[in-house]
This record gives sequence, structure tokens and C-alpha cells, in this order.
Amino acid sequence: MAKKERVPEQMKEQDRMFWVKRMNNILVTAEEIVREEIIYTF
Repeated sequence: MAKKERVPEQMKEQDRMFWVKRMNNILVTAEEIVREEIIYTF
């Protein structure tokens, strides 16, 4: 998902807080997908 959202590792060195925000956003999105597709399907 990080590749799809274009969040390169280089960004971590350049603007750490922005990188952390983007990665947290990706994590939350992934968790929502898991909940929707796995947990609520049963």
C-alpha cells in the first residue's frame, strides 16, 4: 500500500513526521479492509 500511495523510504529521512502520518493512515486503512473482508463476513 505504501508503494501505491507513493510513500518512499526516502521521505522518512526528509520529513519524518509527514512519513509517520502517511504510514499511520495506511495502517488504519489496512485494518479497516481486514475488518470488513474477514471479520464481518463471517
